Order: sequence, then structure tokens, then C-alpha cells
Amino acid sequence: MLRRCFKVLMLSAGLALGIAGAVSAEEPIKIGVSASKTGPLAGGASGVLWPNIKLWADKVNKEGGIKVGDHKRPIEIVEYDDKSAPEEAVKNIQRLATEDQVDFLIPPYSTGLNLATAPLIAKYGYPQIVSTGNANDLDQFVQRWPNTFWLLGPAQGLAEGIVGTLTQMRDAGKIGNRVALVNVSDAFGLEMIKDGKQAFQKAGFDIVYEASYPLGNQDMAPVIASAKEAKPDAFVAYSYPPDTFALTEQAQLQGLNTKAFFVSVGGNLDGFGKRFGKAADGILIMGGVNPNDPVFQAYRKEHLAVTGQEADWWASPVAYASLEILQQAIERTGSIDKAAVNKEIQSGTFDTVLGKITFDNNINHSNWTVGQWRDGVVHGVRATGGLQGAEEPILKPDWQNK
Repeated sequence: MLRRCFKVLMLSAGLALGIAGAVSAEEPIKIGVSASKTGPLAGGASGVLWPNIKLWADKVNKEGGIKVGDHKRPIEIVEYDDKSAPEEAVKNIQRLATEDQVDFLIPPYSTGLNLATAPLIAKYGYPQIVSTGNANDLDQFVQRWPNTFWLLGPAQGLAEGIVGTLTQMRDAGKIGNRVALVNVSDAFGLEMIKDGKQAFQKAGFDIVYEASYPLGNQDMAPVIASAKEAKPDAFVAYSYPPDTFALTEQAQLQGLNTKAFFVSVGGNLDGFGKRFGKAADGILIMGGVNPNDPVFQAYRKEHLAVTGQEADWWASPVAYASLEILQQAIERTGSIDKAAVNKEIQSGTFDTVLGKITFDNNINHSNWTVGQWRDGVVHGVRATGGLQGAEEPILKPDWQNK
């Protein structure tokens, strides 16, 4: 099993100020992570989750650690590769809880792996602050697993966000009524299509093409070819990073020119914008940000300085916010008692890179659901919960094949 355990050296307050001082002797708080380093989910995890763990650990330890009572305790990250496999993720969580005896866990990357590990995480009482997954019927899920917290809200909101955006564009006379609808057939895609398809039908759209494909499938040429034959006005993919890139590439190569082109997870990555350049202009994505928010701008600058990677335009700040929430809950309770921390997360309000977050029945209802690429930047165009800064969606130009 691939295991990489890193401990950031604990700097005293004196060292942080640039003067001589002793290294902190406080016992570290052990934080366990099982997430993807290999397999089809590795691209998303390496672009979103892992760098934010590094950023958070670096910042916390440079500030002397997490304040627990009257003392600051550094954090030690213990990490494993789940290989994008649920059975591996479960095995890793078991090892972290029993052999490594970590104090807290950072949940895995993706909806499927969070759903798979939730019962085991609950067994050991850890708070599970999910930043990279969601599901339908979260109220019932939370009732069964009250230690789970869902930053992205219910799947319904994300699945239906693009429906609302396309309805807005159609009703304004900007696009027609024909939609091609595809999804990855893992937990995420199945959750999305369940609500998305019903919402499209309820909104009166004509679904002229529909297809599902397995996670890890890179040959998207047949999917795009069939979608093109159906002559849609809009193309919608509930996709994960590998297929998000592959679908976009094939649409460009085959000239699937629709006035609205939407992809899901992975379209938010900075690498997506760099890969497609000007061709990304007008592409709609799941999620988004207000790029003019000074807090987000400062976070992005710090992310690049510490990790050497650009933060993405949706999930990165969500992942970082989950760690801020965990830290603030520990500091407010003044302990590493998991039950006390769970209770604080349920009832508290937290200052994060996303703004103030309060969970309603363990669910955050303020989220960006649709963004759009314009000149190398993603602008949020649709949100829930009163988020500010949304812009009007624009039509996507025809592909410029190069």
C-alpha cells in the first residue's frame, strides 16, 4: 500500500517572527487522509484536495498549530492512496482509525468514496466534512449518519443548476429546446442524472440524445459523434475530470457546435482553461466562483505560493473551507473530543474563504451551481442561498479547431 506520511516541522512563535526559538514540544494532532493518488479520480484529487491539505498544514504549523485550550498543537498528516477504489478507501480508513489512531479525518475525494466510507467513519465518531461530493436525499442520509456534513449541498441543487441556466437562455430566445444529455455511470453521475433528467423534462426540454459511460472510459469519440447526429442546441455532461477533458476535446475535434456546452467536475480546474485556451470561452461548468471577491483572490495567491499550483475555480476553496471549519471547531471546543467537535460543527457559524458558513441539518445551502469560462477566468452565473456576484451567461462561440 502506498503510504506517504509527512510531518511539517513545528515552528515556534519566535521562529515565525524570524527570531531564534525552540521547536514546539507539544504533541501533534494527527489528521488522517485517504484519497486518490492513482486511478481515474487521481487527477481531480491532485488538482483540488491534496494541494489544499498541503496549504492548510503549512499555514497552521507556521502559526504554531491549532489552539487547543491554552496550548497550540501542530498537525501531522498521515495519508494513504485509495487508488480510486471504494474497497481500498474503506481499508485505509480502518487502518487510520485503528493502527494510526488519528485524531481526525479529512474525507476522501468524490461522491462515491464518501458514500462508501461514511458508515465506517461514523463508527469511529469522526466528523466527515464532505467538500468533494454530494447526494440525493441528504436529509435522510444525515439522519442516519449525523457526523456527515455536506458543503456542496444536495445533489438536486447542482444537477438542476444547469437546467435553470439553460431555461433562462431559452426563454430569452438565445438557444433552442433540444438537449443532448450524458453522464458518467458512477455514484456522482447517477445522482446527477436522476434529478437532472427529470428537471429537464419538467422544464419542457426535448432530450434528443442520452448516454451513460463507465468511469475511466477515455474514448468519448462515439458519444460525441452520436450527440452531434442528434443536432442538439445544448450539450450537458454530468462528468468527472478525465471524461470532462475527453468530451471537450472530442467536441472540438468533431465540431459539435452548440450554443451551450456544459461539463461538470474537472471543468473548474485551472488546467482545463490552460488546455483549451480561447476555445474554453463560453463553456459552462458545474460550480464556479465570484472571481472578483478579494478573499478568493488572496486565497488563490497563497495557494500558488505554497503549493506551486493554481487553485481551481470552484472545488479548491470548498476543500480549503472544510479544513478551516474543522480547525475552528477544534479551537472553539478547546479539545480534540470528536463528539464535541461534531456538535460544534452542527451548530456553529464559521468564517471561511467562501464567507460565513452555517449548516442547516448538516447541509450547506449556499453554493455556486454553474460557472462559465471567459478569457481564462471562470465567472459564476448561477448560485443558491443568496450568493452575490452572478453574471449573465453568454452564448458559446463555435469551436476553433487548431
